Amino acid sequence: MGKTIIEKIFSFHSEDEVKPGNIVWIKLDVRTARDFGGANVVKNFQVNYPGETIDDPKKTFFTFDCVAPANTIPYANNQQVCRIFAREQGIKVYDVDAGIGSHVAIEKGLVLPGYTFVGTDSHLNILGCIGAFGQGMGDQDIAFAFKTGKTWFEVPYTIKVTIKGSYSFPATAKDLTLAVVKYFGAKGALGKAIEYYGKCIDNLKLYERITLASMTTEIGGIISFITPDEEVLQFLKFRSGNRMIKTITADADANYVDEIEIDVSNLKPQISAPPKPENVFDVEDLKDVKIDSVFVGSCTNGRFEDFRVVADILKGRKVHKNVMMKITPATKEVYGQMLKEGILEILYDSGVIISHPGCGGCASGQLGMTGKGEVQVSTSNRNFKGKQGDGDTYIASPATAAASALLGRIASPEEVI
Repeated sequence: MGKTIIEKIFSFHSEDEVKPGNIVWIKLDVRTARDFGGANVVKNFQVNYPGETIDDPKKTFFTFDCVAPANTIPYANNQQVCRIFAREQGIKVYDVDAGIGSHVAIEKGLVLPGYTFVGTDSHLNILGCIGAFGQGMGDQDIAFAFKTGKTWFEVPYTIKVTIKGSYSFPATAKDLTLAVVKYFGAKGALGKAIEYYGKCIDNLKLYERITLASMTTEIGGIISFITPDEEVLQFLKFRSGNRMIKTITADADANYVDEIEIDVSNLKPQISAPPKPENVFDVEDLKDVKIDSVFVGSCTNGRFEDFRVVADILKGRKVHKNVMMKITPATKEVYGQMLKEGILEILYDSGVIISHPGCGGCASGQLGMTGKGEVQVSTSNRNFKGKQGDGDTYIASPATAAASALLGRIASPEEVI
């Protein structure tokens, strides 16, 4: 019997028998901790392994992205605890100016197809966008990973998802993602890995693959794999300096727990209404909902291409007088590209508030938080009650967010382009 992608990756990193349901020990290519939870990782390490060193500093990193730079005393203290530990252990810190850790890992070539990567970020499964295994874990688990360079994991069953048909702008990869979330619901992929296939998937650019992979957590999945195409491979080779990168593909006779087809022909712009990500509608069905704010960013839609879409829609126009629009680039590199190519100027002239790189409001420390009674359109991945403040958050694409910002209500991009 052949193996799925995750079974192959685990087999390459384990001496145990890898099959669904088995608990196996896997060697880790990369282990990280962020500012949220990072100090607890250090504490757990120092309590359980006093005076000892980590397994391999070259494979271990800190990434500060939740509240970066720190704007509270606890976060400032936590970040400094991590910095001091990093100096003592010889660990690289991607500090408060770097951006979202998972995105930094991709940009810097720290993670490649077939790698195993763990950290304290619940959305590290975003790394399935390049065919790598990423997983968020608790503080004690990561402290153990720092010390030993390994962790245990129960091998998940895999669902094969084939996306049929195609869509065109103003529908985007975020709308595809929301359609998938609507299909599965919060628990439809619970504890499972997903492999995406189809011409529609093959045509996705890297930033679009990031968007699709980023919301696997919202359907209960362990990780979603998208096999890198040649363009993605060339990007990774350039960023990592490794010219020998190979993709991991499933065997033709791999065993799937389920095989699903989702047709996205004539897909319309989608929007997720509070209080659950799977509460998805056509944008046009909610166009009477007035809004107070708009946020564009997060690990789901914080890439340069996302902001270029927004700038194209806003150029020469002003954000509605009753709307506060905020953006947060995913990384310093994204911010720099926006600066050099004039995107920041367009957004500034349109009345947009521009933040430093980092996470979105779902991290409770960046732009994107709402007050009671506030209605927000956001490109993030979560709209649970309280997750982005006390208001109501609707999840949508950057294009829908921009259109809504102009009209002061939920609006489909067709209304303004």
